[in-house]
Amino acid sequence: MAAKPIKQATILRISLLLALLVSIPRNVYLYNMMIEGKMGFSGIWFADFLFRIAFLVTFGWLILQLNANLAYTRVTWPPYLRFTALILADIGILVLFIALWEFLHGFLAETELTREDIGFLKFRYAILLLVLFFIARILRLQTEQQENLIEYERLKQQNLQNELAAIKNQVDPHFLFNSLNSLTSLIRDNEPATKFVRKLSHMYRYILQSGDNNLVPVREELKFLESYTYLIKTRYRDRFDIGLDIAPELLSATIPPLALQLLVENAVKHNEISESNPLKVEIYSEGDSLVVANKIRERTSLPDQTGYGLTNLQKRFSLIKKTDIVIRRTADTFTVTLPLKPVA
Repeated sequence: MAAKPIKQATILRISLLLALLVSIPRNVYLYNMMIEGKMGFSGIWFADFLFRIAFLVTFGWLILQLNANLAYTRVTWPPYLRFTALILADIGILVLFIALWEFLHGFLAETELTREDIGFLKFRYAILLLVLFFIARILRLQTEQQENLIEYERLKQQNLQNELAAIKNQVDPHFLFNSLNSLTSLIRDNEPATKFVRKLSHMYRYILQSGDNNLVPVREELKFLESYTYLIKTRYRDRFDIGLDIAPELLSATIPPLALQLLVENAVKHNEISESNPLKVEIYSEGDSLVVANKIRERTSLPDQTGYGLTNLQKRFSLIKKTDIVIRRTADTFTVTLPLKPVA
C-alpha cells in the first residue's frame, strides 16, 4: 500500500526556512559592509540574494520531495534497495547542483570560483544535504505514526461495533453444540442426515476452538474445509468439487483460521453452479504459498453481501503474517495467493 505523501506546502516552508538560514552568514557580512560604507545597497545585491534563495529552495525541495515522498509513494522496492537508490540519487543531485552553481556563477558574475570557494561550496551543500535527509526521515516517521494512530482508532471503533453486534446476537455456543449432539441421537437411523450433522458439529467445534487463535496449521484448516465441503456437496452434489494438491511440507505451516473456507465460500457465492456449469475450486501449493483458484462463471443475480470478506482476510494476513495476499482476476479465472511465510 502506497504511503501518504507529505504536503507540498510543508516541504516548501521547510525548504524556504533552510534557505534563509543558510543565507544568514552572507547577508550579515554584506550588511556590515554597507554599515561600514564599504558598499552600498543596489539592485544587483538584491537580485543576487533572490537568486541564491531560489537556488537553495529548489535544492531543498528536490531533496525533500525525493526522500520524503517519491521514495515511499511511487517506489515499491525492498527497503535496502530503496535506501541504496536514495543515497545514489542524493549524491547525483548534490553533484549536479554544485556543477550548476559553478557554471551560473561564472556566467553571471563573470569570475571563476577559487579552489577554496569550491571546497566551501561542496562542504556547505553536503551539510545541507545531510540535514535535509534527516528532516525527510523525520517527516516520513511522523506521517507513518499519524497513519498508524488513525488505523488504530478505526480498528478500535470497528472492534466496538463487532462487540455490540455480538451482544445483540449472543447465543450460548455450547447450547447450540449440545443441540447438534441431541439431534444426532434423534436421527441416528438416517445415515446421510447423521453424517451431515456430524460434519456440521465438527465445523462448529473447530470454530469454537480456533476462536482464540490467530493462526492454525494448514493441516487443521484442511480438515475443517473437508467438513465444510461435505455440506456444500450435500446441496450441489456432483455440480461442486474441490481439488487439492498441497506439498506435504506446507501442512505444518500456519494460516489464519477459516481463510480457506472464506475463499471457497466466496467462489460458491459469486459463481453459477449447475449441471451445465459445475464449479471446481482448486487449492494447490506454489512455493511457500497456497493458491485458491476457480473459473469465473458469475451469477446473473448476486446474493446480498457486505463485500468485506476479502478485505478482512487481507487485513488479517497483514497484521498477523506481516505479508499481503495477492488477488488476481483474469477474463475467466479468479485466483487468490496466500503467503504462508512472513516477509523478512
